[in-house]
Amino acid sequence: MQHQTLEHLKAVAEVHPDPTRPVLTRSERLERWAELLERRPERRLATLHGTEYQGGGARETMRASGSPITVAFEDPGLRAEGLKDDSYGEAKRFFELSDWQLHEVVCYCHFGETVTGARAARHVRAAMKPRSGILARLRAIIG
Repeated sequence: MQHQTLEHLKAVAEVHPDPTRPVLTRSERLERWAELLERRPERRLATLHGTEYQGGGARETMRASGSPITVAFEDPGLRAEGLKDDSYGEAKRFFELSDWQLHEVVCYCHFGETVTGARAARHVRAAMKPRSGILARLRAIIG
């Protein structure tokens, strides 16, 4: 019998997650992402330019090699949970984030060209907490 990595098997076969294993909740997925980012707190991660200015279709396909989203996608556990790639739209879907929440984690306008893993992790954790106040309500309405 020959040993094969999960990545190799995914390339040559359709791999299904264990249906008896519990699926991670939104909070658990976000916490896992934050933990991955904190493993290398000083790592400089690429940001995405102008997420707030892109149309829906263009924004959904945005990506940057070495971004905070890439860190999540590199994790076999999150891929097994259903994270399909390291695009903006996939991160938004998988982590159940609004555009504003994801914008706060990955957009160039907040950090410049790069953001540290530790700072991105703080913003991921902030997305886990419900916001209150007038701005939060307006963002919820605008989406």
